[in-house]
Formats: sequence, C-alpha cells, structure tokens
Amino acid sequence: MHNTRPPFRADHVGSLLRPPELKQARERFKKNEISAAELRSVEDTAIRSIVKMQEDVGLEGITDGELRRSSWHMDFLYQLGGVTKVQDNNLKVQFHNAKGDIEFTPAALRVTGKVSLEKCIFGDDFTFLKSVTKGTPKLTIPSPSMIHYRGGRAAIDESVYPDMKEFWSDLSKAYADEVEQLGKLGCTYLQLDDTSLAYLNDPAQREHITQIGGDADNQHLVYIDIINAALAKKPAGMTVCTHLCRGNFRSSWVAAGGYDHVADALFGRLNVEGFFLEYDDERSGGFEPLRFVPKGKMVVLGLVTSKRGTMETKDFLKRRIDEAAKYVPLEQICLSPQCGFSSTVEGNSLTVDEQIAKLKLIVETAHEVWG
Repeated sequence: MHNTRPPFRADHVGSLLRPPELKQARERFKKNEISAAELRSVEDTAIRSIVKMQEDVGLEGITDGELRRSSWHMDFLYQLGGVTKVQDNNLKVQFHNAKGDIEFTPAALRVTGKVSLEKCIFGDDFTFLKSVTKGTPKLTIPSPSMIHYRGGRAAIDESVYPDMKEFWSDLSKAYADEVEQLGKLGCTYLQLDDTSLAYLNDPAQREHITQIGGDADNQHLVYIDIINAALAKKPAGMTVCTHLCRGNFRSSWVAAGGYDHVADALFGRLNVEGFFLEYDDERSGGFEPLRFVPKGKMVVLGLVTSKRGTMETKDFLKRRIDEAAKYVPLEQICLSPQCGFSSTVEGNSLTVDEQIAKLKLIVETAHEVWG
C-alpha cells in the first residue's frame, strides 16, 4: 500500500530546527554586518544539508525546513498586498507547556489596503528547493484564514473594506493567484497550515472569536468556504493538504480539544486531498471524529510529538494506528510528527539528533505498517 502521490505514508509537517550557523547569520544580518545575499547563501547551504538529511532518512516529501523564515505564517502574510506589519502589545497569546505558561506577543498585522498578490510569494524559495532535491518538493504556506483569525474584524480597516464580503473575495482571489503561479513553477505538493480550524474546537477559543465580533459556532464554515475559493485555480497535478495545529512555539501550545466541533464540515466539505492532524497526547481528543472522513481523502496522523525529544516506540505507534483504523480505513492513513519542529526561528526543545531519530522512526514504522 505504498503511496506514489502525496501525502506519503511517512511524511512530516515542514519546519525543521535551524542550525546554529543560520541563526548566527540571521543575527548578523539584523545588525547590518552581512548583506541579504550573504544571508541567502548561508540559507542555501543549510537547506542543501537539510534536504540531504530528509532524503537519507527515507522521506519522499521534502521541504526546505522553512529555514528562510522567522515564523511559519507571518513571513508569508506580510508579503500580501494591503497587509501592514504592526506590533500590537495588547495582543498577547498564552502558550502552555508542562512547566507552566509562556506569554508571547506575536508580531501582528493590519489590513490597510486592498488585499492582492503582488508577486508569487516564496516562488524563488520553492524553485531553489526543487533544484536541490530528488524527492517531491513540498511547500508550506499559511491558510488564508490566518490573516483574519487573530485580529478579526478590528484588524481590517473599515474604510478599505466596509463590507467583509469584499475582503473575503479579494483574499481568496489573491490565494487562488498564488496557487496558480506555484503550479506554473512545478509545485505538485502544497500544504496550507491552519491553526484556526483546530483552535475552534476549544470552547475558550470560540469565546475569543465571539469577543472579536465573530460568529463562533459558524466561523469554521466561513473559513472552509474561503479555502475552497482559494483553491479554485488549483492545477490538476497538484496535491493540497492542510495541517491543523493547536499552536506550536518553543514546545508550547495554545488550544485543546478534539476535532469534534469542526469534523463534519471540515472532512466533508474542505476541498483538500489530505489532513495532517495532531494526535500526540490526550489534549488532541479521540479518533472518533475521523468517522467523517470520506473515501479517497487521506488522514496523516501526527502521533509522534515534535515538542519533546522523548522517543515513541513502534509498538505504541502501531497500536494508535490500529485504534484510528476503527474509524477510517488503514489505506487512508499516513504517519507524521504532530507539528513542525521549529514553527518559529527559536525551535522546539529537542536536539537535531532527536529530530532525525523521530523522522527515522516514522519512516520505519510506516514501512512496517504499509509495506
């Protein structure tokens, strides 16, 4: 039951730990000690090395580890026309971990003009990745809902968009143009990273949506429609998956709760080929929502945690896969880490060797389960 098309039986979410020399180069660039070209050259070297690591481990979907980014989503969103970077010190996000909480004030955005695609975002980055791998190059970009989720209506200038319908229409058109242009560059594997559809399973997060003027019970339906519109010009040979994450920053998380609130609409209506789902601990809920996954759609179970270096065992992973297979057929299941290893430049609390060991474990387990 080997998969020749993505998502692959052994897959991964995308971001990988940044090597120290890359972090140093980034700091030096900030201080104007090296040029943009010199920074890019260090990035190129780091990406070649991380591509080789993925190929050596046996992965087929290969990313650039998001090594050129500071953050998994903002580096993309800031490049959309009409989006302005702001620092909103009132916007604090509570991340939780076993030792307690981290309060993080993320860089924020405001929509101050008409949303548009001015150039293919990450196009050059994808072209470079494609040129250095023998595998299937995979690009990860934030889902269109990410531009709205944190700030809601308040982050969108009312003088530019008095009517939200027009905002949604421009946003999905900008994304549809991006997807079309990526297709022309030869992108056959695209992943839309989306925290909103997972966060909305958490009652506390639904309360947040209500506070920022949204309709908590139906917000996921709006997002599903927007993503579908964004995929309107998807080329025939491109596989699109989405990754639903409950927050990942320095090994900490934001939201909890199973996928029950969104499952029916998410699996039944979202026009993607596969779903990367977090299932690494009890706050992910049970596998029951997988009963809504229709025939022909793939579920990538994120059973291996990327938040800690502690290793899972093959027996544990196989048992979990068997449990999931009660709700969705085994041939529709793949295996991956629960999230990226480094959603932001800081990275999670584990070593490079532990990251590699986890990727190897995924490849070996998938081989034993699916052949």
